[in-house]
Amino acid sequence: MGLFDKLANDKKIAPSIDWDLLPAETFAIFESWGGKERISNDRERFYYFFIDGWEKPPSLKLMERGIRHAKILARIDAPQELIAQALRDEGKSNSLDRNYAINDALKQWLLANVVDSTDDSKVTPLVEQQKAQTKTITLPKADTPLPANMSTVSLPNKGRHVQEEEIPGIVKNNNFYDAIRNPQGIFNNFLVDNGNDLTTDKTTGLMWQRHGLDITSIRKMRNHVQRLNKENYGGFSDWRLPTIEEALSLMQPEKNKEDLHLDPAFSGDIPFIFVAEERDPGGYWFCDYKRGSVFWASGTIPGGFGRVCRTAA
Repeated sequence: MGLFDKLANDKKIAPSIDWDLLPAETFAIFESWGGKERISNDRERFYYFFIDGWEKPPSLKLMERGIRHAKILARIDAPQELIAQALRDEGKSNSLDRNYAINDALKQWLLANVVDSTDDSKVTPLVEQQKAQTKTITLPKADTPLPANMSTVSLPNKGRHVQEEEIPGIVKNNNFYDAIRNPQGIFNNFLVDNGNDLTTDKTTGLMWQRHGLDITSIRKMRNHVQRLNKENYGGFSDWRLPTIEEALSLMQPEKNKEDLHLDPAFSGDIPFIFVAEERDPGGYWFCDYKRGSVFWASGTIPGGFGRVCRTAA
């Protein structure tokens, strides 16, 4: 029994490992449709090994990737000393993410012990968690007052250019949770139900879309927001992309059942979103509820999901 046999992959696709695909490349390749001409359609799948540094201790995993598709298929029981050495070799250049490329020593170990081996004892398939539906989450009624032990907070609501050095201050000044910059942080929300897939956080006075907008470029995302306003979405015409602070105000320290640092009232198919800020000197800022942090991406057409908000009070 081989690697993909144990994972019960579709026998029609004849999968193979892409040893040249790096975690740092996947955003540009699969989320913004840039860089790899070899991708022919959205059904095509690529497989690569990576080190998941978000876990303690870091672990070796197998990823299945495609356009708008990412699924961790398995955890590989590799020697911890090899993983640690790969982190020392590969992990020094990326401070905004904790997914790292493997080194040659790990590649050779994988070839000998997993990929070209009939022994599958080192492969643990990971079962994808079932997505919870937001419609099952009951929120307080819209006229429910803010509890007496909570107070309102005013956050910046205009996009601006933000340097990377400013992010730690933004996070810590508001005690937002950030897995990298402020893992002890917490911001308390009080969400009420506005109907029509909308909720208002009475702490910030922001009305939010509970689902969101599909992944696209920043230009198309801005056009989409304009269209929502033109259509008077939810009865309002002042929707916008949230600022960094507003997006971070939804970040929760504990992951929900959909594996996001987000209140379960929000949908689980929007893992990271555009915010209103651009990066100085270049790039775009995103709030990542999957990894629990803020990051930036460069490129001519970076892609992202969206969740619009408006100032309700």
